[in-house]
Amino acid sequence: MEKYDYLIVGAGLFGAVFAHEVAKAGKKCLVIEKRSHIAGNAHTENINGINVHKYGPHIFHTNNRKVWEYVNYFAEFNNYINSPLARFGDELYNLPFNMNTFYQLWGTVTPDEAHAVIDMQSGEFSVDTPKNLEETALSLVGTDIYKKLIKGYTEKQWGRDCTELPAFIIKRLPLRFTYDNNYYNDRYQGIPIGGYTQMADKMLSGCEVLLNTDYFDFISGNPDIARRTIFTGAIDEFFVYRYGELEYRSLEFKHETLQTRNFQGNAVVNYTAGDIPYTRIIEHKHFEFGNQPNTVVTYEYPAIWNRGKERYYPINDEKNNTLCLRYKALADERKDVIFGGRLGHYKYYDMHDAIITALKLVEAELNCGISATISE
Repeated sequence: MEKYDYLIVGAGLFGAVFAHEVAKAGKKCLVIEKRSHIAGNAHTENINGINVHKYGPHIFHTNNRKVWEYVNYFAEFNNYINSPLARFGDELYNLPFNMNTFYQLWGTVTPDEAHAVIDMQSGEFSVDTPKNLEETALSLVGTDIYKKLIKGYTEKQWGRDCTELPAFIIKRLPLRFTYDNNYYNDRYQGIPIGGYTQMADKMLSGCEVLLNTDYFDFISGNPDIARRTIFTGAIDEFFVYRYGELEYRSLEFKHETLQTRNFQGNAVVNYTAGDIPYTRIIEHKHFEFGNQPNTVVTYEYPAIWNRGKERYYPINDEKNNTLCLRYKALADERKDVIFGGRLGHYKYYDMHDAIITALKLVEAELNCGISATISE
């Protein structure tokens, strides 16, 4: 006998938004989460008064005013602006690539001077149809930016040489010819004061939530628990890898508490040299302008994904996208299950995209106009 209208598998942002909206509409839902916490990869844990982003930095950003108003209903956001640094050896560069970066590289002070250097360097590698990522990057930005700020970081991130990576990964490289270190350049951005977990907790306040609950174990004992299932886990795992595994890149994190007020002076510093095993160091207190006497830093290491590890970045090349279509065809046959989120769609979502997608699903399910006022 069905006890719930919806069984929602996964308490990340997608699942939490969907659960909040259908519960508000009077639907009875149960949220199950295999981890010991809610908020998915945006989960924050308070360590010595510092909200630590346990799965890497999450900075909310959007140009959509309605989405910004929506998330601010659940949390008050600060005015944090993402302005990461890149470290190559003993050299520091501002990101994204802008006039500050160009001055640090070449001493250029005007846009025309920077254009001239980039045009000269990239012109040496101009090709009509780049065969790989390296050819694409060199033809767009030239030698210096590629070797110091792209090559090593990208190869660590994807675990392959840039000459073996497809050109489409870097379709374009945004170059700003202004002195502007604002990475996202979106109108609205910030961090929820107190962290993302308490924001997700407010979203889920009207719902029953079971943590440490694996879907496959749970559903085997409760096959008729709900009328519909919203599944935000991996679509290929749901179908027991019938056609094989969809590929991902994973991450590993090393968290350290240090007895110093300020370790690196910035929330995010990317390490772009190939001989440094981690891609970045995150100092979490800077996300909320903390002045605690200690600090918490996280070293982020790219890793090969295999079963048992967390999935982070889908490898959306032709082979995997074709495989995903086969799984989506199976999903279309399941009228009792709706797949959503990053793993259910095999697509990387920024947080605001996950929210919009969840709201569109609510609109389709409840036949209401909720997403019409919020979609971009």
